[in-house]
Amino acid sequence: MIMPNYSRFVLWLGLIVFACVLSPRGQAQSPPAAALPAQDGQPTAAGTSGPRAEQLPDQQPSGRLSGTAVDQSGAVVAGARVTLLPEAPSPAQETLTNADGRFSFANVPAGSFQLTIALTGFATQTSSGTLRPGEDYAVPQIALSLAATISELRVTPAPVEIAEDQIKVEEKQRVLGVIPNFYVSYVPNAVPLTTKQKFELAWKWTVDPVNFGITGVIAGIQQSQDDFNGYGQGAEGYAKRYAAVFANSVTGTFIGSAILPSLLKQDPRYFYKGTGTTHSRILYALANAVICKGDDGRWEPNYSSILGSLASGGISNLYYPAKNRDGLELTFENTLINIGATAASNLLQEFVIRKLTPKAPGRESKVQSAIEELLIVPLRGGELGAPQSMVLR
Repeated sequence: MIMPNYSRFVLWLGLIVFACVLSPRGQAQSPPAAALPAQDGQPTAAGTSGPRAEQLPDQQPSGRLSGTAVDQSGAVVAGARVTLLPEAPSPAQETLTNADGRFSFANVPAGSFQLTIALTGFATQTSSGTLRPGEDYAVPQIALSLAATISELRVTPAPVEIAEDQIKVEEKQRVLGVIPNFYVSYVPNAVPLTTKQKFELAWKWTVDPVNFGITGVIAGIQQSQDDFNGYGQGAEGYAKRYAAVFANSVTGTFIGSAILPSLLKQDPRYFYKGTGTTHSRILYALANAVICKGDDGRWEPNYSSILGSLASGGISNLYYPAKNRDGLELTFENTLINIGATAASNLLQEFVIRKLTPKAPGRESKVQSAIEELLIVPLRGGELGAPQSMVLR
């Protein structure tokens, strides 16, 4: 009896399995049918009729763009680079306008786009729009305008103008605000002077009122010591000495600081060092008695000063009293004395005079107190309660 019961169980089990296979649930789990062949050139999906199938969004047909680039006069522009930026994620495209100024892009995805047109010499132009599926879009004519020219103009003063400005500063340099100190440059790389500027500086030094006063003092000292006694004493002797001293100044200045420096291309000025050790500055000041800067900026023997002293000494024999003329010997002696005096003057320039020159570059505010101290005048006697000193301003 066991076998029939087992057989019935197997039979019922088989019927149940068969029923499950034929149920709708089993059919729902079957794979979808493949797409049917397109009807009338239209791709369709399973379960839809070909002619009536709707186009899927990601299968929208592409379009075409075209246009023309011209300049402001309306002439076509060839060779302009046109860049198309369609909607993401489509890549950018580039092309060049042809000889007729035309450009075109095929297979452009539908959607918004932007065109950029660039050409050397013209300002970059942009144009944007929206392309519909399958549309042949004609871009409005694009007119390129000339690019704005930005020019950088650097104006560099001519060397003669720079030198003129530097001379104006030097002409304001006066020791204690009085004595001219024109032949010193506190600019180490000052522009060399032209011939005209060398003569102008010599003239301004010669006719400076202080120079006339210094000449008078020297003539007075000579007369008091009875130097060049061939001139005699009294007003006439003083006048002759004054004229001789002034003549020495004129010839020495013009020959040694204008004529020869122009011919030999040398700078007659002393260039203040102001840096380094004291020892190096002393050697620099002493050496500048016999060397100078050339107009090319190189150091060279100071032929202008040395030959100028010799020439001035030789000329002085024309107006000194006959009995006071020592000829060639006196001329060379005075030249050596002049070199020594120049060395001493350079030492003063390097260590002392700048501190007493209000208009020297960078010294305007530092020397005022020093000048005031030098100009304190003691007062003796006076009324009760009178100040014992006062500052002359």
